[in-house]
Amino acid sequence: MSTILFPRPNVPCLLRNGNQSLRATISTRTKLNLPYAQSQMQEDFSVEFEESPITELQTSRPIDIRFNRLQTSDELDPTPKIEFGNYVAREALIEEEYWTAAWLRAESHWEDRPPERYIESYKRKFADQEFNALKRRCSGRHIQNCTCVVAIKKEEKNVKRTVIKSIVGTLDISTRNLLEGESFPGENMKSSTFSSINRVSTYKYGYVANLCVSKFARRKGIASNMLSFAIESAKLKGLEQVFVHVHKENTPAQKLYKTMGFQIVEMATLNSVVDGNYLMGLKL
Repeated sequence: MSTILFPRPNVPCLLRNGNQSLRATISTRTKLNLPYAQSQMQEDFSVEFEESPITELQTSRPIDIRFNRLQTSDELDPTPKIEFGNYVAREALIEEEYWTAAWLRAESHWEDRPPERYIESYKRKFADQEFNALKRRCSGRHIQNCTCVVAIKKEEKNVKRTVIKSIVGTLDISTRNLLEGESFPGENMKSSTFSSINRVSTYKYGYVANLCVSKFARRKGIASNMLSFAIESAKLKGLEQVFVHVHKENTPAQKLYKTMGFQIVEMATLNSVVDGNYLMGLKL
């Protein structure tokens, strides 16, 4: 049974170390596109790498990230959270949690791909790029207000565990605006009227992206509880709908979202055929 611990809507939740502006440089040779990305999203990834060996990673990862930093107790932390079993779902707070979330996404991206040369270097480079993009989205200065949600193993008595080894899942939940005249995201993307593409309505919705769980921690309710946290966060912000794009061949993900109450937006199906994704929505 899950325990939901959320403060009153008027209690602010601070994002630690969330005001840094980070940059990364990526070389271009081989292009890798994430399967869950949408072509219209500003922060989608099109990460490019050289095919030559990467002997040194030229990244902008902050020097204050400590990979041996030990996990601290969440018991006295007032941050909103959902407790379930041996895990806790909450917002990422420190640099190490953001970087581990980025690493999980890199692992997920390469999970079903055939072995490649320099694969570990590619994943590390990808993780650094995603870390920078993630911190930028969650900085509070981005047009889309974004929160990185992580699932963490609870602290165990007499067990010392690093922050990096304690995180087993992650997702993003962002607040976005529909374009003028839209009833769902992307409805006007193929409009021939240029002005209508650029006008933003006041209607806001939640958008879920980048959901992944470590392959060693699956089938434990981690994904569903992270989603529950994201949905509760959207409700506290006064949002009335949450959307997500799911690949048409990813039936396990579709089943998960349907279990959480999401339904395929039939009107968006024709627009989604090209990129192979279904748009699913949940009314709050």
